[in-house]
Amino acid sequence: MDSNQDYFTSYEDLEIHRLMLEDYTRTETYRKAIQDHKECFKNKTVMDVGCGTGILSVFCAQAGAKKVYAVEASNIANIAKEVVKENNFEEVIEVIQNEVENVILANNEKVDIIVSEWMGFYLLHEGMLDSVLVARDKFLKEDGQMFPETAAIYIAPCSVPSLYHQWNNFHGVTMSTFAKILRTDRSKKPEVMQIKPEDLLGTEILLGVINLKDVQLSELDLFEIQHVVGVNKAGKYQGLCIWFDCTFPVFSENCKPLVLSTSPYSPQTHWKQTVILFPEEREVEESEPLAFKLSMTRDIVHNRRYNLQVVLLDPDTVDHPIPCSCDMSKCILIKMLMLQHTGHEKTGDEKSTTDDILEDEVIDDS
Repeated sequence: MDSNQDYFTSYEDLEIHRLMLEDYTRTETYRKAIQDHKECFKNKTVMDVGCGTGILSVFCAQAGAKKVYAVEASNIANIAKEVVKENNFEEVIEVIQNEVENVILANNEKVDIIVSEWMGFYLLHEGMLDSVLVARDKFLKEDGQMFPETAAIYIAPCSVPSLYHQWNNFHGVTMSTFAKILRTDRSKKPEVMQIKPEDLLGTEILLGVINLKDVQLSELDLFEIQHVVGVNKAGKYQGLCIWFDCTFPVFSENCKPLVLSTSPYSPQTHWKQTVILFPEEREVEESEPLAFKLSMTRDIVHNRRYNLQVVLLDPDTVDHPIPCSCDMSKCILIKMLMLQHTGHEKTGDEKSTTDDILEDEVIDDS
């Protein structure tokens, strides 16, 4: 059995669909994004890529779509057909059991909107976005819309007390040796877990942004960043926390962008957060600089997977962002000069020399 077949077969597990459906934030955000833009869906043709049980297709039909193509490669398509039937949308929703790459619409029909819940852990795990982009290129009209429209990946240094701190005093027994071996073992693969906001040790950094209307498949092969961030409070530096946000399109100036967020600051979702755990922890102090390089690379053999690699760097040897939140003398001086420059601008004073200093600084945030 090939990897694609394994992937589709895994989605025949009803527990997976129950978990997704009962994720209130996920399901309600999609419902609201569709229902709040009925004028966009009314009398339009929609394609739901990877429709699963068909709930998003029903949302689109409820919003007034004249035709919905609900594409699902796994046998869960049979349940989607029953969901469509019991909601009396058989004349609107057509369930197509096939991989979207193999779907052919009559008369080479194009659709006005593509809806899909394609996101995996750390956004890209499982590689379903590939299929969504194939559908976009095959079926979406030139002025068509993508729901969601953009996605962003964030990363921040963190502590993970829920995994390790209990071993300091476990029923009156110190088990630091066990905790150390556990850290080493768990550092071999990303951990999907819920991180509390208070366990973040620094401001989040944008790893990458994806615009679904124009991104190309090749652009999804690698996301990489080298960065320095100042610690915002003392604690144990035990890993890097990754999460994502997805934003839906806005069609009116009166509407605010609707965001589905998996941030530690947002209500919990079934995606939780993804943590890259370190084999060794260390104590860090407030404003201490943390430097690292993170690479997220598509696996050559299993293209639905990504390899995540972190290299911890010496903050003395890499470029810092400007301004930087760390306590290194150079960064403190630059912040002071920037504040001074801002003050001069407000009072109408002569332009300070800050600009000359900043022009000589190299920002390497690639």
